[in-house]
Amino acid sequence: MKRRDFIKQAGVGAVASSAVAAPAIVKADTKIKWKMVTTWPKNFPVLGTGANQLAKLITEMTDGRIKVKVYGAGELIPAFEVFDAVSRGTAQMGHGAAYYWKGKIEEAQFFSTVPFGMNAQEMTSWLYYGGGMELWKETYEPFGVIPAAAGNTTVQMAGWFNKEINSTADLNGLKMRIPGLGGEVLKRAGGTPVNLPGGELFTSLKTGAIDATEWVGPYNDLAFGLYKAAKYYYYPGWHEPGTTLEAIINKKAFDALPKDLQSIVENACRMVNQEMTLEFAAKNNAALDTLVNKHNVDLRKLPDDVLAKLKDLSHDVVSELAAKNKAAQKIYDSYNKFYTQVSAWHEISEKIYYNVR
Repeated sequence: MKRRDFIKQAGVGAVASSAVAAPAIVKADTKIKWKMVTTWPKNFPVLGTGANQLAKLITEMTDGRIKVKVYGAGELIPAFEVFDAVSRGTAQMGHGAAYYWKGKIEEAQFFSTVPFGMNAQEMTSWLYYGGGMELWKETYEPFGVIPAAAGNTTVQMAGWFNKEINSTADLNGLKMRIPGLGGEVLKRAGGTPVNLPGGELFTSLKTGAIDATEWVGPYNDLAFGLYKAAKYYYYPGWHEPGTTLEAIINKKAFDALPKDLQSIVENACRMVNQEMTLEFAAKNNAALDTLVNKHNVDLRKLPDDVLAKLKDLSHDVVSELAAKNKAAQKIYDSYNKFYTQVSAWHEISEKIYYNVR
């Protein structure tokens, strides 16, 4: 069966099964037009194209009853105004990452990534089977926004640097584009975190406006040509071990849909969440080979003492965030409980297997 046929049949099946459970609010021939705004450059590999795929899935699975048009960063609104646009109904959907809204909802960062925290598999498991999704929805509810996991970067790279990092002293004064909790950790290590949208990274690095930048991983970094603007490529991505990308939906727009269309929107997000995760895992491999063997990128591991220092500081940053308010503490307690349990299991399963295979 072709993938397109499968998607269409899946959509028809969802409509049929949901229609039995609840009468349709919108007539079958009603056409709904939605806008999706994103934090990513238009059609950018995996991130931007993943948002495109989500829009396509919703359109196909609803047989055109919902038609979603995607706007890249800056086309309709600036990248970091996506949450506000969806909240006020300027757009019905958005695609980005929760740490971009830390100025509005500081505890939302737990739903994107935590330095030295859970990876993609663990994060998704917590969201869907560990109570994380309920807490996420509760966090966004006052803003009239419904969140959904819609992609994961998997473990990232530490980033591109024009200064060597040989010890913790080299972090002092380092001006680096790094968002979220990782940025606060760098600040405490003596650096200066800068929050820039993806489209500004190459120029900022090339002109010396910043000394270093993290982005995602080899595939996206290759697409941006960051190897042309920096001398060293460091790993591992301690700051983003498995960043959840999110689809956000205006609650009024979602509630106006009949149950069958609501189900399709939710399940399209789950499909894209899986597809984007797998695409990153597949394409980073070849991209890293190209960077190292074709472009002669200087690939380096961060020194152990640097990683140890960053880990200690990360613990302080995360603990302090949790203590700021009851909502943050509630999310942290849930996250940390799942993290502790899954770490113990993966210590004798995933980790030991990687070491012996």
